Amino acid sequence: MTATTDLTVLSAEAPSLVQSVDWLAIAPVVITAAVGLVVLVADLFLAERHKPALGWISVAGLAAATATLLPLRAGDRATFCLTGDPEACSYVADHFTLVIQFLVLAGALVTALLSVTAVRDTRMPAGEYWFLLLSSAAGAALLPASRDLATLIVALEVASLPAFALVGMRRGDRLSSEAALKFFLSSVTATAVSLMGVSFVYAATGSLHLTQVADRLEDVPGQLDTLAMAGVALTLVGFAFKTAAVPFHFWVPDTYVGAPLPIAGYLSVIGKAVGFTGLILVTVIAFPAYSDVWGPALAVLAALTMTLGNAAALRQSPDRPNSAVRLLAWSSVGQAGYLLVPIAAAAYSGRDQIGSTVAYALMYAAVNLGAFAVAALVARTKPLHRISDYRGLYAERPLAALSLGFFLLCLAGLPPGIIGLFAKVTVFRSAVDAGLGWLAVVMAINVVIALYYYLRWTALLFRTPEGAQTRTRAPWPVAAAIVVTAITAVVLSGAPELILRVTSGSLFAQ
Repeated sequence: MTATTDLTVLSAEAPSLVQSVDWLAIAPVVITAAVGLVVLVADLFLAERHKPALGWISVAGLAAATATLLPLRAGDRATFCLTGDPEACSYVADHFTLVIQFLVLAGALVTALLSVTAVRDTRMPAGEYWFLLLSSAAGAALLPASRDLATLIVALEVASLPAFALVGMRRGDRLSSEAALKFFLSSVTATAVSLMGVSFVYAATGSLHLTQVADRLEDVPGQLDTLAMAGVALTLVGFAFKTAAVPFHFWVPDTYVGAPLPIAGYLSVIGKAVGFTGLILVTVIAFPAYSDVWGPALAVLAALTMTLGNAAALRQSPDRPNSAVRLLAWSSVGQAGYLLVPIAAAAYSGRDQIGSTVAYALMYAAVNLGAFAVAALVARTKPLHRISDYRGLYAERPLAALSLGFFLLCLAGLPPGIIGLFAKVTVFRSAVDAGLGWLAVVMAINVVIALYYYLRWTALLFRTPEGAQTRTRAPWPVAAAIVVTAITAVVLSGAPELILRVTSGSLFAQ
């Protein structure tokens, strides 16, 4: 009887090793992944004529996953926490997580709408395509919630590995195969470097949870300081690659040209969001003790990235095949430089500066996906993807031309694209507040440089067309993608404080 009583007391005192799971918190990721598996299995049993249904199942799944963010809007949930330290959790659904998950899932939903027609017209294998897209979206949605280095790297690879295959999905296309191979080799190399960095950080701190890593890096023994510093630097390399920051940008133009157009748009927005999300988490949450290392490094990367990206976009010849996609690719590199500015500023004036990057990313996602949607529409009759193909688009497709013109003005930061101007001012202010006046000057010069190529393309839309115009009816999923992104950009331009309200204050759980 006494032995039984003692065992009962001991079991009551011992901490439980079983972690509880908050299924609502992880619902956006689980639904996306589950629908991907459903699509993969259904593909085995559906006849070829019924394969388009897979696309609509994927669209519905992404819409459902996006809707599950509404019950989480309080931003106060966490799961997979250590039983001995409830503050150290592997999955946190705070406001930062929810905003990025909305960007990822809504962006993937627009990509899916563009893909419905593309998969059918190019005869890509439907089952594989939709499974890979949903798998990548699930990994991208998991990444902002990840709060330990192991989950972070796994989420990064789950988001990236399917993207390699999606880039090379056009079988028999040399450009597509080369793009996928270049993307794969360079990404794997960057990931290997990051894994080495994570191992160094673990050796120096004895933990993988970001909050514990941050605490232990504050007081690293002298003999381990060099190891910890090397780990911090190497960990950042993989995420800098995903953001297309110079000098890790070389894969971008060829990858965008070789990929199916919806996937190029996906990489330009969701792929970039993955990189910036990981970069934010490891810098401001895990490595604030080494802000004197990553702060100046990111400031220099930001200056180099925006300068090289805009200079290369400026050099694109309108009559060169694929010049429109290449301009958008180089433009995305330049925009990555702007997105890096608030992260660098966070090293000097606190992590609340991160709200500027999130605000800019939301604006960029809407207008850049919209630009790719119009490009997908134009490519149906002019598959060479030249900038000159857009001459006189207003006479042929007035609404598409007006939408593209508005998207380009938003990217340039000119009225009536007020949301673009608002986002650039927000980023500019973060640099000034952090005392990075030189970086603010570099950004201002680059904004002026970018005006030229954005306005040149915009003006071309309204010039007199050359030759006969070939007009086909726009597929309604592509039209819907254009309308959704255009309405979003117009609403945000009319009320930019909506984004400011979402991204102001602390985005992270305290």
